[in-house]
Amino acid sequence: MKRMIFKTRFILTAALAFVFAANALGQDLKSATLLTKSEQYDKAGEMLKQLIQKEPSNSKYYFYLGENYLLDYYSDTISNSLTEFTNLAKETFQKGINANPNDPLNYIGLAKVATYLNDLKTADEMRTKARSYLLPYKNIKKMTPPAPDYAFALAKIAESFIKEGEVDTAAALPFIRQALKIDAKNPEIYLIAGDIYILAPDGSGAIKNYSMAQYYDPKSPTALMKQGNIYVRGKNLSAAIPLFEEAISIDPNYAPAYRELGELYWRAGRNEQSTTNYKKYIDLSKGNIPAQTRYVNSLFYAGDYDQVIKNVDEILAVDKSRPVMNRLAGYSSFELSAKNKSEDYSKALGYMEELFKALPEERILWKDHHYMARILVRKNQNYTKMVEELPALESQLAREKRNLAAATTPAAKAKIQPAVDDLTAKITALKANISNADKELDRAFSEFEKVSQMKPQDRGVLSEMATQYYFFRRYDKAAKTLARMIDPNDVKLEDLMQVGRAYYNGENYKTADSVFNDVIKRSPDYVPAYLWIARTYTKLDPDYKTGIARPKFEKLIQVAKADSLKYDSEMGEAFGYLGYYFSSKNDYGKAKEIYNRWINLNPNNKEQKIRAYNGLGVLELQAAGNEKTIEGRLAYLARSKDAYDKILELDPNNASAKNQLNYVRDFEAQVRKGINPNEIKGVISDSATKQPIAFASVRVKDTAAESRTNAKGEYKFEIPQSSEALIITAPGYQAKEVPVTKSRVYNIQLEK
Repeated sequence: MKRMIFKTRFILTAALAFVFAANALGQDLKSATLLTKSEQYDKAGEMLKQLIQKEPSNSKYYFYLGENYLLDYYSDTISNSLTEFTNLAKETFQKGINANPNDPLNYIGLAKVATYLNDLKTADEMRTKARSYLLPYKNIKKMTPPAPDYAFALAKIAESFIKEGEVDTAAALPFIRQALKIDAKNPEIYLIAGDIYILAPDGSGAIKNYSMAQYYDPKSPTALMKQGNIYVRGKNLSAAIPLFEEAISIDPNYAPAYRELGELYWRAGRNEQSTTNYKKYIDLSKGNIPAQTRYVNSLFYAGDYDQVIKNVDEILAVDKSRPVMNRLAGYSSFELSAKNKSEDYSKALGYMEELFKALPEERILWKDHHYMARILVRKNQNYTKMVEELPALESQLAREKRNLAAATTPAAKAKIQPAVDDLTAKITALKANISNADKELDRAFSEFEKVSQMKPQDRGVLSEMATQYYFFRRYDKAAKTLARMIDPNDVKLEDLMQVGRAYYNGENYKTADSVFNDVIKRSPDYVPAYLWIARTYTKLDPDYKTGIARPKFEKLIQVAKADSLKYDSEMGEAFGYLGYYFSSKNDYGKAKEIYNRWINLNPNNKEQKIRAYNGLGVLELQAAGNEKTIEGRLAYLARSKDAYDKILELDPNNASAKNQLNYVRDFEAQVRKGINPNEIKGVISDSATKQPIAFASVRVKDTAAESRTNAKGEYKFEIPQSSEALIITAPGYQAKEVPVTKSRVYNIQLEK
């Protein structure tokens, strides 16, 4: 009998111990989930791992741990790695399935992971698997699993359709409605329902469900905070504040509410209150680095970049194991430099270099590559200026070296040598800077390319790439990038034109011509394409020798004349080229016809008429120079004078016309005297080949007096009295300045 009593007592004690242990584990699970809701993901994770260690067969622990990983990732998408956290979650959910294959929750967890990774097929398969363990119910009391668990699983299936602020409402709502039908008192289900409705978007539905969650769990601040967030989204800050404050009154240690209040007060411009709440948030976190990281995130999104950098430096000083914090510091340093219009991006680059050094490639985000690219291009904004400066310095150095070589005494050489040394040092340093900039820009565009690969549908990235390629004169790359932006099923002509112009600017004239002709094939009346084709051929014949651009400009006029007023700018450019071309060939009659057509193109376009009259004035002056008889010269000069008078009628302050008119009058005066003391002539030729340069410009410095060489490189014209220098230019050659002496013959050689 005693043995029986003892045995009974033993059984009872054992049973009670089991009950107490189960209750203790249940309380621990509740505490862990509360830590998760309080965003104490590290602590929650540790507690859940301990529960698993104590009871490895309990599949629910694995589910909550997996969810903790996913929530941890989304609490800090800047610092955390999606790959790392989804892998952790996936591994944990699978362990839960191994512990209990009949528990639907971990299949739902795998569906969530698949949804986050955009693997919708696997997500659907996992939901179907979960549903297979939730057989249709007939009698709630006899359900397996029990009704509350059944309903919760359905709610979690509904939740698995949420991804990055979007939800498939058609798929999610039937599950959440069924869940509430089975268990209408579960606050967790109402919270999930609210999360779905707010993304629907259905603000009233969200508030209704969050209110029900609060009703069934009045001691939880979560529902209040979620309601507050609805008002924040609607920019109704005054309505949100009381809700956050009520959440704090329910649980003064609920840290997320202080963070939300801190951000909200910052938006409202109440900086002191914002700081107070942020400090409280940090204090409650008790030095919790992840919490401080989330605080830094909020500072970044609030645009408080100085504080971001300060806090990151403090975190890294304490915890070197968090190199991802360099990400926020790098982003903030860039934004701060851009905001302050600073040219110094070295600090931002330093943070990003540390980030790239510390993290494996799979943890580098597309934003990291984007910011790195933007930092590098901003850091080298003066690149084009340096490239333009180099030839001028080299030309200056060449002159000083010639002067040094021509110096005949040591004293003269000593006077010139410092300039040579200084220019040499400047050029060496400039070349080194250009070389370094080239390397950094190469990397910048490599980073842009990585962004485009990671976000292939983002046209904004391609547009930014093309813009930067253009800015840094990498025109072929700009063209190819612009071409990638074109939808083959919806080709817009202007998009093609952009590609063609990029090739044109990159001097890839053959490809540019091909693109512009493609435009014409698609739209035979598209005038801008004809213009750019003509411009392309002008570049292929810069000396006007072959005249290959002539038929292109004539075709342009033919197409554009159907609406000459609309296309007067394009037609004006065509007339300008043709007039110039025929002048260079000494075809006076054809050139005059062209200029007169230009004059009559658009009576209301003053600028066009001025340019046309100027062309006619130069033509008549050129003809006067070529004429042998005094009477003939006077006739040409009279018509030239008339052209410049017409310009002054249109624009009385036109300085160029006034100068030209004075020159014509001086010329006329000399002709009437029968003498020409200011006539000069000569031949312009290539210094290397000695070949004549046709249509080179010989201009009197600081005047409009100008002549052009003929096919033999010859020129002859009258220069104004007291002229000091001639400026000789030709396409593809370095300009040259020649002093005017008593000589009347100036044979000049130009260098390429």
